[in-house]
Amino acid sequence: QVQLVESGGGLVQPGGSLRLSCAASGLTFSTYAMSWYRQAPGKEREFVAVLFSAGGRISYADSVKGRFTISGDNAKNMVYLQMNSLKPEDTAMYYCKARRIVIPIVDYWGQGTQVTVSS
Repeated sequence: QVQLVESGGGLVQPGGSLRLSCAASGLTFSTYAMSWYRQAPGKEREFVAVLFSAGGRISYADSVKGRFTISGDNAKNMVYLQMNSLKPEDTAMYYCKARRIVIPIVDYWGQGTQVTVSS
């Protein structure tokens, strides 16, 4: 059974940094794309970043390019999101998602971790 557990959220001042972690179990990293999404109050969930463990391909939303970095540790089944130069508009619940990239395609979500950027 696939399980994703996020951690590392909190309250940070504008311009500060946070590192989110996602511990994945019950899956083989090489057959999944690991992503971060976020959802602010009253808004739809939006894509932040994705890492394809097999091949190392990475992609970011335009709103976080140059400030956020996604990385993974295949040996530990961990995915990270390093967030720098945080802005108030980055305030949201951040979710880890694992998408199985071989048939059948299946999505799994974590429970989320709250990030609040405020002075």
